[in-house]
Amino acid sequence: MRIARMFVTTSFIVAVTALSACSASSPSPVSASPGVTARPTGTVTVLTHDSFAIPDATVKKFENESGLTVKFVAAGDGGTLVNQLVLTKDAPLADVVYGIDNSFASRVGDAGILVPYVSSAPAASSRITSGLPATTGLTAIDFSDVCLNVDLTYFASHDIAAPKTFDDLLNPKYRDMVSVTNPATSSPGLAFLLATVAAKGDGWKDYWTALKANGLRVTSSWSDTYYTDFSAPNYKGDRPIVLSYASSPPSEVIDGKPTTAALLDTCFRQVEYAGILQGTKNVAGAKAVVDWMLSDDFQSQMPGSMYVYPVSDTASIPQEWLDYAPLSPKPWSMSPSEITKRRDDLVKEWTGLVLG
Repeated sequence: MRIARMFVTTSFIVAVTALSACSASSPSPVSASPGVTARPTGTVTVLTHDSFAIPDATVKKFENESGLTVKFVAAGDGGTLVNQLVLTKDAPLADVVYGIDNSFASRVGDAGILVPYVSSAPAASSRITSGLPATTGLTAIDFSDVCLNVDLTYFASHDIAAPKTFDDLLNPKYRDMVSVTNPATSSPGLAFLLATVAAKGDGWKDYWTALKANGLRVTSSWSDTYYTDFSAPNYKGDRPIVLSYASSPPSEVIDGKPTTAALLDTCFRQVEYAGILQGTKNVAGAKAVVDWMLSDDFQSQMPGSMYVYPVSDTASIPQEWLDYAPLSPKPWSMSPSEITKRRDDLVKEWTGLVLG
């Protein structure tokens, strides 16, 4: 099994309802001259996951400048999105897809769903993406670290040191404190499972057995774990250790003081991609939309709108992210091909072990 711990050397502070056609536009001609493409026209439909959000003003600016109309259609969570793509391969629901992450990237690539495309936008080859997995037909748009978060106020008030590592969570003093999401129903849950497999190797099942014995709680969704279970001041649940993202703590700063923190030794690097769907009738428009997603106009909106890090080296990052949302210097990772090979078996084994 090829498992690696990814090192970041950069200084970066760093539903679907039936659609009768994948695009409302007529085919856009593409010039045969090398490097020259006709101005795109018409509508480009973008299939996304439910968490996609970008300001209307950003979309309107692009539409005004490009002459295109962009339509977004949400398909559900990341897993549902991929299932939709596979099931509708011969009758695609859109021109472009956004939101395929590295836990499903190989499945999409192997299915032959995407048009090969390498954007010439500078962010397509930024130093941030240089260490990330490359998948044919997919363009990295953003990334984030899925990590456990801790309620700093809980540990301070109980005079207990907060945990730092996977092994710390097995200490009896952290009994009944941890809430995570189900990897069968949650993208963060799957990322966290993969992190433990990367960290523990063949001992991952023993680790989860011990974690369960120490009072682990499992929910079906990130929102249940974070908004309902988290004991942080903004939520007042009963679990001071929950699964979320390295980018979550800035949202929990109260009166200038952080109330939560991410455990950076427990992170899994999650990358989200965009791609052009085979069968699109607007290839030129689809390429323009992918390029737009790599522009700083789009990229600079991602932290505030979707709580993910932009891949562009020159995009704007909120000051609170620079202060309170550091990335893990050594996130756990697994290649997309290895994930595809093992994902279903890992989830099945995990379900029998933890929920059985």
